[in-house]
Amino acid sequence: MYGGRAAARINTNLVVFVERAFENKDAAQRYLKELGLIQIIDEALGSVVLVTPANGKTFGAADQKNYYALQTAMFAQKATEGPGRGGAAYSDAEYFGGFSYYYVIGIDGGATFVNNYVANTLDYVSRIAGMLLINGKMEHNRRVASHVPVYLVNAPDSVAERYKQANQVSAYESARGVETHYDPVLPAKRVLLAQDPNPEPARYIRDAYYNLFVKALRVGVVQQGLNSASTPYQGYSMDQAPYSLFPRNAIINGATEDRILVSFTSEERFSDVKAPNGEYLQTWAEYLPEEVVKGTAPAGTVPLVLALHGGGDDPRQFVEEIGLLPLAGAERFAIVAPEHQNIAGILPDVLPRLVRYMLKTYPALDPSRVYVTGYSMGGAATLRAIYGDPSLFAAAIPMAAAGYSGTAEQAAKMKQYRMPILFMASAYDLPGAFDAANGVISGAYQKQINLFLGFNGMKPIESFDFKTYPISGFKADRMTRVKLNGEYLNHSWYLHDSGGVPMVALNITEELVHALYPAYGEIAWHFAKHFSRDPKTGTIRYRPHVK
Repeated sequence: MYGGRAAARINTNLVVFVERAFENKDAAQRYLKELGLIQIIDEALGSVVLVTPANGKTFGAADQKNYYALQTAMFAQKATEGPGRGGAAYSDAEYFGGFSYYYVIGIDGGATFVNNYVANTLDYVSRIAGMLLINGKMEHNRRVASHVPVYLVNAPDSVAERYKQANQVSAYESARGVETHYDPVLPAKRVLLAQDPNPEPARYIRDAYYNLFVKALRVGVVQQGLNSASTPYQGYSMDQAPYSLFPRNAIINGATEDRILVSFTSEERFSDVKAPNGEYLQTWAEYLPEEVVKGTAPAGTVPLVLALHGGGDDPRQFVEEIGLLPLAGAERFAIVAPEHQNIAGILPDVLPRLVRYMLKTYPALDPSRVYVTGYSMGGAATLRAIYGDPSLFAAAIPMAAAGYSGTAEQAAKMKQYRMPILFMASAYDLPGAFDAANGVISGAYQKQINLFLGFNGMKPIESFDFKTYPISGFKADRMTRVKLNGEYLNHSWYLHDSGGVPMVALNITEELVHALYPAYGEIAWHFAKHFSRDPKTGTIRYRPHVK
């Protein structure tokens, strides 16, 4: 469905542990059909992986080794071994997928195995975005190593308490015979409890999938080798823990639960503008609130975000892993995400054309509130978009971006318009954005900040002083520090113009590597939404108290 660039990230995986043997593959598939899993995974366009005991009878310690191998196979994108190991390359992750949407189901002895050998190991459990465990037991000396969304059916009170402690739940509700304990600050952390003397696995699988699994995802954003379980596969990608847990706004049958309608377009509309290699902008994804598509939203009332993926990524995977899709549903804005691999040279021309196409096609979109953001290669594309036509965009948020200074003609155009801009990076980012060895922003980012200070009629920074002002190198008019998702410190520095408007800003997250992180989308949105640009005059307006 997605090809090598995104298969290992977007495809859904349901890994099912059952303590029984099957005569052959047909018998195993019949069992999965009885559980309703084939129907669910056909809808999700992913994989069901059925795991049975190595000895054909009961799960035990030997199966933990197999679990580690399976996890590595499913998570390690484009894994290779060097010449000393024969130069082998593996495609398991491209076959299975499962990077972000990896869910575990355990039934009877399978649930007990998950409790005893998976849940108590940080490297295993912190990669799982949701679990359903039916009739599972847990040895008294086992603990749950990390928060994980879990649905427990007939779990002993002692087991339920261990999962509640791991998820740090403090809120409670009850409906349909199911108790839900959750963290009100980070609601993806939740424990569902049900007691049923004769549980029908198919019923609970369906309930867990639609009411727990599709509401959470995981992303790996910390350094390689951190908290990994062992060393046989050291150096393979995604060999790290914990993965970060975030809410998910799943697309099912072309729409999210909160009615963001998703469509994919591939046409020749922009084929008159070609890169030197003959490529052109041909494919893009549209994420539109239902009221935009149906025409019930008033004209010119819905913001639009141009979302630009990174090198080797997929536009759909970018929108979800950067956290824009849940925001679009909650805030009711539209997204257009083009496939822009290998067309960097024409982006200043074609990206503004794509925006104008969207504004013309959907009258409900607000031409005064068009924003652009992108990560890595997409961050550089963000700069190219605004250089192409700054009059279209009310704010730009390049993330982990390689610098782009534009042509002389483009730079002259930029000077005609003020541009609110937020540069983002992380502590272990690519050197073009952040100097990890010294813990400061890169020379390229310093140059970009000064460029946009100049474009906005503000005084450039004469000399970056990292001794006095760690990380940023400059004195900010306003600075904030927060903990993102309850796990990583994030710093923001704002430089105000003469009217007190934060026109140039910098945002750095500690500990994270060059990777998509759903909290970044929220940072971008909460910077951009305060700005609008009058389509007629080009004037930037700033609303500090906008909701």
